[in-house]
Amino acid sequence: MRVSGQRPNEFAFSSVIQASSSLGCTEIGRQMHCLSVKCGFSYELFVGSNLADMYSKCGEIYDACKVFQEMPYKDEVSWTSMIDGYAKNGDSEEALLACKEMLGEGVAIDHYVLCSTLHACEAVRAHNFGKCLQSFVVKLGFEKETIVGNALTDMYSKVGDMDSAFQVFGNDSGCMNIVSYTSLVDGYVEADQIENALNIFLELRRLAVEPNEFTFSSLIKACANQAALEQGTQLQAQVIKFNFASDPFVSSTLVDMYGKCGLVGESVKLFNMIENPTDIGWNSLVGVFAQHGLGKEAIKVFDKMVLKGVKPNAITFANLLKGCSHARLLGEGLNYFHAMESSYRVAPKEENYSCIIDLLSRPGSLTEAEEFIKGMPFEPNAFGWCSYLAACRNHGDEERGEVAALKLMRLEPENSGAHVLLSNIYAKERQWGHVRTVRKMMRDGSFKKLPGYSWVDVGNKTHVFGAEDWSHPQQMEIYVKLGSLIDQIKKVGYIPQIDLIPYDIDDRMKEKQLRYHSEKLAVVFALIKIIADFTIFQMGLVPVEIIGRAMKLRKEKGGRNRMYVAKLSCISQPKD
Repeated sequence: MRVSGQRPNEFAFSSVIQASSSLGCTEIGRQMHCLSVKCGFSYELFVGSNLADMYSKCGEIYDACKVFQEMPYKDEVSWTSMIDGYAKNGDSEEALLACKEMLGEGVAIDHYVLCSTLHACEAVRAHNFGKCLQSFVVKLGFEKETIVGNALTDMYSKVGDMDSAFQVFGNDSGCMNIVSYTSLVDGYVEADQIENALNIFLELRRLAVEPNEFTFSSLIKACANQAALEQGTQLQAQVIKFNFASDPFVSSTLVDMYGKCGLVGESVKLFNMIENPTDIGWNSLVGVFAQHGLGKEAIKVFDKMVLKGVKPNAITFANLLKGCSHARLLGEGLNYFHAMESSYRVAPKEENYSCIIDLLSRPGSLTEAEEFIKGMPFEPNAFGWCSYLAACRNHGDEERGEVAALKLMRLEPENSGAHVLLSNIYAKERQWGHVRTVRKMMRDGSFKKLPGYSWVDVGNKTHVFGAEDWSHPQQMEIYVKLGSLIDQIKKVGYIPQIDLIPYDIDDRMKEKQLRYHSEKLAVVFALIKIIADFTIFQMGLVPVEIIGRAMKLRKEKGGRNRMYVAKLSCISQPKD
């Protein structure tokens, strides 16, 4: 057109700029911008809107903003382009401000603006702003629009308001599609409401809605977090039925789920069935070995990953460093951390630094950990300070423990964990006055510590135990069996860690508290009910240190040694 001497009009410019945007060719788009200025079309509404859209889609949000500000007139299309550009480039707060300006200027909003702004709300957890937008949705009659309903459901789910998310569509499930259901499932999973998530899945299957890979990934993740093996295996059957077994996200979550349920062999078997595992799959397998303290195996998997040409990322190294920490491979862990940037071109992130704090602190190298913290480019996150504080508790370093506790309290003022660990440090040193002071701080601050419970699935029934639980119908049998096992493991070297009981009571009472711990009751009940060839899977809302040495129980039966293993997941502190 240019060679033939024809002068392009605003519509020709708009079309070429749109093509540049679709191809991601910023340079061609810039050339069109220059030519449009030369031809006097840069202030045309269509040209300006498409230029702003092109720059924002290509990640050049500054240039998009400049073009938008220079436009003498802006319609809903140009406003939508900017709001969408801000949201997709991570400038969510700017997207919300642009939406407010748009409304202030009286520009009509449509469902595209609403969807983009709702996505920005979920990114910055702007719950109140999202609620205001829902009133616009109702006012403009968009409440039955599936795309708007999906955006609302997703926004409420991401900010944790599951009641509002569930009520978006009301009783009209005909407006919902798989995106709506998946948003609800994911929201319930993040809220740790696995039963509700599974109910949503059953509902969508009842309505003949086909789940997608994201639905399965969320549900399997929930089963992994709860060590719900039975539900996880049923979901795996559904995954195979709907041909998602080769999906990298689904297969990786299955590897992770079996690992968290204690079946490391199943995780390895599933991983080996993945034809070309991506970094997600490799990360899951490294994470499985790391979680079980198999640091050397995690290193072997990492080496294979690199050998296969798969580039590790920050998540890979976080899992690898956790494995080194749990296996006390201090030298190897430090070497991998220092090699991240130099050898693998991976910039260490906050979590990687926190893993090194744990790596140094766990074996008692608290001075080195302190020096590492001082040399960090930023303050440690809550996980880093919590690891350091727990190590101070384990190694009896009161001075450093106080510093770590104060830092953790500032980061997470509503978390009672820092107070509990600090109280334990004082209790270990028998400084009961300080213990009482910390507990008074907890009472004055209205801190609530969840009571510790453990549960075990036997047959089709879940049995829940609390500390010194007298409510179970077989409690006498459990207590007799527990006493017998405690006597046996004491003979082979088990010593109750009574210094972990933060009360000024005699040693005999402390040992009694440890004896009737909820995890011990759950494990003993499982040993009574389940045959020896089975592995016992149990969740515990308690720290494993209290009974860690009592978890492996050997018993003679039929002339052979049998090993019973309890899979534990630690979530919170024991009952006060």
